[in-house]
Amino acid sequence: MEIKRNISEFKLLGFSYDPNMQLFCFALFLFCYVAILGGNILILITIRCSSLLNQPMYFLLSHLSSTDICYTSSVTPKLISDLLLGTKSISYSNCMLQLFTMHFFGGIEVFILTAMAFDRYVAICKPLHYMLIMDRTRCNLLVFASWVGGAAHSFPQLFMAILLPFCGPNEIDNYFCDIFPLLKIACTDTYLTGVLVVANSGVVALVIFVILVVSYGIILYTLRNHSAEGRRKALSTCGSHFTVVVLFFAPSLFVYLRPPTTFAEDKLFALFYTIIAPMFNPLIYTLRNTEMKNAMKKVWCQAYFQRKQTSNFKKPAS
Repeated sequence: MEIKRNISEFKLLGFSYDPNMQLFCFALFLFCYVAILGGNILILITIRCSSLLNQPMYFLLSHLSSTDICYTSSVTPKLISDLLLGTKSISYSNCMLQLFTMHFFGGIEVFILTAMAFDRYVAICKPLHYMLIMDRTRCNLLVFASWVGGAAHSFPQLFMAILLPFCGPNEIDNYFCDIFPLLKIACTDTYLTGVLVVANSGVVALVIFVILVVSYGIILYTLRNHSAEGRRKALSTCGSHFTVVVLFFAPSLFVYLRPPTTFAEDKLFALFYTIIAPMFNPLIYTLRNTEMKNAMKKVWCQAYFQRKQTSNFKKPAS
């Protein structure tokens, strides 16, 4: 079947055409993107250069940080450049690429968050078997399964978008390419495609979110038998994890778990899972985590003193 496509690019409507508002949004999102890169790179270097890498929770956290960087980089740089240059067009091929990468890394993030919840469940509910169950082989398999899950989610999204015919208006009422806005401007009946998108995105996200809530509920129930100090430490760690889960899943469910249509509020909700959640992840996982803060002090203080000793060694004798 030949696909009718009379357009070569799309126009992203973004947030506002007011120059002052665009300048404000540019500064805001540039700050957010720098914070995302800086915070997640800081976590990556700290974990990779310390003994935390040998602990399953931090091994998974390092992969979450790298995924956050890739995920937000599929959307935010384009948004920042559009706000700065005033060019809000995107070619058809780049639109499809953006849609794929966003759903691919977003899917990976969902499954890594699930793997981290499983790690906390084993650590708290089966502490004596924790290192046996969460060995490095199991952790690598969980990361690999997350990548497979991301691919299984994103490729159907891409294929459904490619099969859509476009022959009329090319304005996308969003700041990035996504499947629902594309369905709105396609010149064909998109009911079946919309149902498939809801099943692939909304229903899957809902099922995983319910699983995560149940797992954290079981963890809270199990904590009744722990000491006060054990409960405090476990609640601090699980509270951080659950905060990230809510920040990511709540707006995602609002956007994808409904009949295939678009609302003006979608752009604001999308900010939560494309920019705000990746920006707050490093803060949530470091400010409330004593082990991470101690590791940061050790790694970066050690790097500072080594650099200072090297510079002193290179100074010529007077």
